[in-house]
Amino acid sequence: MTTTSAPTPATPSRSRRIIGITLAIIAALVVAFFVFAGLYADWLWFAQLGFEEVLVTQWVARTVMFVVGFLGMAIPVWVTIQLAYRLRPVYARLSSQLDRYQEVVEPLRRLAMWGIPVFFGFFAGFAASAQWETTWLWFNGVATSTVDPEFGLDTGFYLFALPFYTTLAGYVSAVLLICLLVTGLVSYLYGSVRVGQRELRISKSARIMIAVLAGLYLLVQGVSLYLDRYATMVEPGERITGPGYVGVNATIPGLTILAIVAAIVAILFFVTAVIGRWRFPLIGTALLVISAIVVGVGIPWVVNTFQVQPNQLTLEREFYQRNVDMTKEAYGIDTVEKTQFQAETTAEAGQLRDDAATTAQIRIMDPSIIGPTIRQLEQYRAFYQFQDPLDVDRYEIDGVSQDTIMSIRELNIDQLGAATSWENTTLTYTHGYGLVAAAGNERTTDGDPVFLERGIPAQGFLSAQEDYQPRVYFGEYSPTYSIVGAPEGSDPIELDYPTGEDGASETRTTFEGDGGPSVGNAFNRLVYAMKFQAEQILFSDAINEESQILYDRDPSVRVQKVAPYLELDSDPYPSVVDGRIVWIIDGYTLSANYPYSSTVSLSSAISDSTNPAPRFALDDINYIRNSVKATVDAYDGSVTLYAWDEEDPLLQAWQKVYPSNLQSYEDMSAELMAHVRYPTDLFKVQRAMLQVYHVDTAQSFYQRDNAWATPEDPQSDAELQPPYYLTMQMPDQDEPSYSMFTTFIPSSEGGASRNVLMGYLAVDSNAGSEEGVIGDGYGKLRLLEISADTTVPGPGQVQNTFDSDTLVSSQINLLRQGQSEVLNGNLLTLPVGGGLLYVQPVFVQASQGTQLPQLRKVLVAFGDDIAFEDTLDEALDALFGGDSGASAGDGDVDPTDVPTPDPSDTDDTGDTGDTGDTGGSTPTLEYEAALVEAQQAMLDRDAALQAGDWTAYGEADARLTAAVDRLIELGGE
Repeated sequence: MTTTSAPTPATPSRSRRIIGITLAIIAALVVAFFVFAGLYADWLWFAQLGFEEVLVTQWVARTVMFVVGFLGMAIPVWVTIQLAYRLRPVYARLSSQLDRYQEVVEPLRRLAMWGIPVFFGFFAGFAASAQWETTWLWFNGVATSTVDPEFGLDTGFYLFALPFYTTLAGYVSAVLLICLLVTGLVSYLYGSVRVGQRELRISKSARIMIAVLAGLYLLVQGVSLYLDRYATMVEPGERITGPGYVGVNATIPGLTILAIVAAIVAILFFVTAVIGRWRFPLIGTALLVISAIVVGVGIPWVVNTFQVQPNQLTLEREFYQRNVDMTKEAYGIDTVEKTQFQAETTAEAGQLRDDAATTAQIRIMDPSIIGPTIRQLEQYRAFYQFQDPLDVDRYEIDGVSQDTIMSIRELNIDQLGAATSWENTTLTYTHGYGLVAAAGNERTTDGDPVFLERGIPAQGFLSAQEDYQPRVYFGEYSPTYSIVGAPEGSDPIELDYPTGEDGASETRTTFEGDGGPSVGNAFNRLVYAMKFQAEQILFSDAINEESQILYDRDPSVRVQKVAPYLELDSDPYPSVVDGRIVWIIDGYTLSANYPYSSTVSLSSAISDSTNPAPRFALDDINYIRNSVKATVDAYDGSVTLYAWDEEDPLLQAWQKVYPSNLQSYEDMSAELMAHVRYPTDLFKVQRAMLQVYHVDTAQSFYQRDNAWATPEDPQSDAELQPPYYLTMQMPDQDEPSYSMFTTFIPSSEGGASRNVLMGYLAVDSNAGSEEGVIGDGYGKLRLLEISADTTVPGPGQVQNTFDSDTLVSSQINLLRQGQSEVLNGNLLTLPVGGGLLYVQPVFVQASQGTQLPQLRKVLVAFGDDIAFEDTLDEALDALFGGDSGASAGDGDVDPTDVPTPDPSDTDDTGDTGDTGDTGGSTPTLEYEAALVEAQQAMLDRDAALQAGDWTAYGEADARLTAAVDRLIELGGE
């Protein structure tokens, strides 16, 4: 009889283990290299710009906070687990259920005792690293010399310290709560806490741990409650931000009481750890809950219902005044210069004589409309692109300040079509070319812009400057990345512009600046091939030792990366400064922690018809400063940050966080200073607050009988009218200045809105033209409060008057004849002639095909009078008794009347027939308009007769009679 032994189990071969370990190591190295490549690419980008300190600060701060957060959570959790396990009862009688639990847990006990602290530590570390800015601001906070009116604390406490203390209290509470829960779980699993037969038994060691942890937790809650007293200073209420009568006399004392009660209950838990009786801390906890309800809810309700509501203004007056004063300070509207304005509404001859300098600069070219015209005349190739809407600026030409409409001719590689290859989009098409500028107050005879700078190659007053650099490698539409640069003497491969000398079809160039990290070595090429997932970067023969890679080319992106503490203005604009095209960007420091200052939604405040509501990380704010002006060179992408508001405490703190990051505004050149302007978004936020906070007293604020609103854009009813830049002279100014303005109408809260003007706000936006010196008037807010004795139509009412006027509508109908459509331009409001003048350019473009908006007419209004003429100069003269006393920028223009071709009025060659020589004369247009009105009146009268509507018949007959009388009158002229 033979037996066979059982086969021995096969053991993994040594080579298989080696392969597995090797693959794991390779995978880890690949992941590590990808992480390293991303960090290294970031380092190269920041180092090339000279802002590596920003990246180092972030890396160090995040790492330190992660370590602190990790250890702050992991160590206490590990200690509590170890103590709860080591102090377990050795011979505790466990239930069968707990025995089964221990059988499952015990094999994993060692892993869990280390894994649980690490698990919670990682979460706490990441949460702490996300709060590094709060911590660094607290550490580097500064005093503001302004104190809150309730506690007398410096406002720097609320800006820097309170957010940190609140965050710290929340973090410590989380640590203690997790320790308490882990202690209870371990104690239950190992018999220190036994529940059964209607009784709860806790061992001495477990009692001490649980009681001490509960006491510490309640002690931290007491600290949090005490901090909540200060938090009431920045909490929005029903009418104001900050505590009112109820808050000061009920809520704040109540929080003080609750903090004391929480501390007493915490002490009772510490006593229990010693004497072992739970009755007192449990009763204390119940009383704490009841106290929170009574003191936190009941008493404030009683005070509000029986004291405040019957005597609201008397009791709340002091606190409303606090809110008014602190809100104005926080938004920089405390220095608004207010003037009672008795507006003239009657237009008389010569009335604008004293405002000739303002009327000469009235902008008739609307940057939001003439974009297609600029593109049609100046784009040259499909791969170029202009901003939409166009930007506005001003230049001094021959000693005279000139408002301009302008845009950079940027590259748009999405329009390359079939030529979209990696080599083309990365190496050949790398940059835009030139800047186009047109006079804002002028037009050609055809209604086109009058160009001051245009063309390829560039021609005009800007390109005439010495060392002018027209190439645009960094812009809002630049490619994701381009690779540029070559050794001296190499043949250029970058397309410069699509014309050349001696009949050549193009001109090529080579980038000569320092605009991006080097990809001249194999390692950097590998890093960026991984970053952009483009193997061509690694293998292309066109890349050489002098090659640079340009990326993150949007000016706002570049500034945001090197100054992450700033919120940037939504409207960067280009200017030519010292021969270089530069982007100028305004940066803001924001906070939601300014005491007694009301909160505003930043996205809602800056949203209008030209800027759809953006999204912000910090949207609800109650403090804002234009603390930084930034420039980005369009050729080499260099970023310069200038500290503009050096008194801003937030900027001072951030300068300590990022030392050597900013230059002083005193380092600005005279030419750069001449192009700095008051920022759009700040002005929009200020006008949003002035809708309510233009009043000075608590009583006016309480009554709210003079609340204002920003009017809707007459061309877009669902959106607000944007503010406009314009060179003009306010009533109390000695000379015109580059300014920004907006208007106010009555608020529609609680009823229908009246579209009449209540206020007119302008800010001096000219920073001067002296090196390192801000002009005296810059940032001066001037508010005209229009007297209620005179009714001045608002923008919506004026637009309605324009649209409903018989003569105007008839001429508009003439402009719409054929395949044309009429576009109403921006409705400008100017304080001239002792009143308020409205100006609106009217453009005509084809309804299909190539659309080329051209200025055809100008509408003007003053009081109840309107005029509608071919030029602004003619319109002003017609409005003001035949001679306004001033001249507009288009006074020398003799417009040509270019009628829209009628498709049926063509010969076999497609040429249009003779339309007659109208010459654009006003009598001819009025005669044709009267004819159209008469025809329409006859049609309306016949329709009313057939319908038996005698009221409509009488109205149409009256219009017909008026039109015929007008025809007779014009026929005799």
